[in-house]
Amino acid sequence: MSSIYPFAALRPTPAAASQVAAVPYDVVNTDEARALAAGNPLSFLHVSRPEIDLPAGTDPHAEAVYAKAAAAFAALKTAAPLVLEDAPSLYVYRLHMGDHVQAGIAACFSIDEYDRDLIRKHEKTRPDKEDDRTKHMLAIGAQTGPVFLTYRASPAVDAVVERVMTGAPLFDITAPDQVRHVLWRVPAADASAITAAFGEIPVLYIADGHHRAASAARTRRSLQSRGAGEWDRVLAVAFPDNQMQVLPYNRVVRDLNGQTAEGFLEALRARATVRPGGSAAPARKGEIAMRLGGQWYTLAFPTSDALDVDVLEREVLAPILGITDVRTDKRIDFVGGIRGTAELERLVDDGTWAVAFSMYPVSLDDLMRIADAGGIMPPKSTWFEPKLRDGLLSHVIA
Repeated sequence: MSSIYPFAALRPTPAAASQVAAVPYDVVNTDEARALAAGNPLSFLHVSRPEIDLPAGTDPHAEAVYAKAAAAFAALKTAAPLVLEDAPSLYVYRLHMGDHVQAGIAACFSIDEYDRDLIRKHEKTRPDKEDDRTKHMLAIGAQTGPVFLTYRASPAVDAVVERVMTGAPLFDITAPDQVRHVLWRVPAADASAITAAFGEIPVLYIADGHHRAASAARTRRSLQSRGAGEWDRVLAVAFPDNQMQVLPYNRVVRDLNGQTAEGFLEALRARATVRPGGSAAPARKGEIAMRLGGQWYTLAFPTSDALDVDVLEREVLAPILGITDVRTDKRIDFVGGIRGTAELERLVDDGTWAVAFSMYPVSLDDLMRIADAGGIMPPKSTWFEPKLRDGLLSHVIA
């Protein structure tokens, strides 16, 4: 069973919601965050990326940054204002991105179940990133960026969600990227029905937010000497798998490891079928599109249960390009699928990068299969769109 808990959300007033709502802290760098928040003192980026309000060059992990986060959070509570709900609630959070629509449940979930792998992972986390979000949570006394969960779709949950969405929403905003965010506060009777329906869902899966979940677990360990509390739970939004949209996470490599383009192609032909031309987006699993020397190639590998990102590492990155650890090698970078294949063309054709690999999206079935087996996917294997916004719902833990 999966436990789900109402919580007293700290949230902006409807009038301020569009100004407060901000992109997740981990999809932008400091310069991008500073540009997005410019001219908007209510942007939640002042809380989630507080280094933007400190002198340029400030170490984002300096103690002064976490103190700045706490001060910015306190100021936003008054300026927005942010209000604390008078009673714990569940929320329905619906996202619209073009023709794509998905609706999930915003709630708190059990860190005990996370520790027992009933909330399953598929990525390794980095200690430095865990350190950052743990310090951030402790500094501001809240979880502010929801973890993105998925589960095998439940008709019982779907029925309640559909009923809730016939009522008046709490928020209905369209972000600058034209993604629409609509939230409803779930009535108590419907919240009981959702809680019961989740009790029939055996496991949940982290789609995005492994570091936020791991940091919530570490924060809990820091505070558990106080006894039971809100720190025993983690803020998340859970979406059914049949509504999720997964985009590819593409790769670019700085150089050809000392080879000429023709020498690189020859090495590839020993391991894959290489066809000049073809689409910039692979048509099926087992194919990878490659941008090299101003044109696209299609690389075809024998189909298997292995993820294409695993195949790329095993057959191309390590043996031919000399990249043995994609987590640490500075010669490789990752380009989210939302940026499109035109971005790969630009990066290669202007000479910034030597070669780009356009991937076929990982399926939710593959993600769940790997997580169920206790496996780990390569970093940057999936890019989920649309993204949740920070600041609309925060979970006060201390």
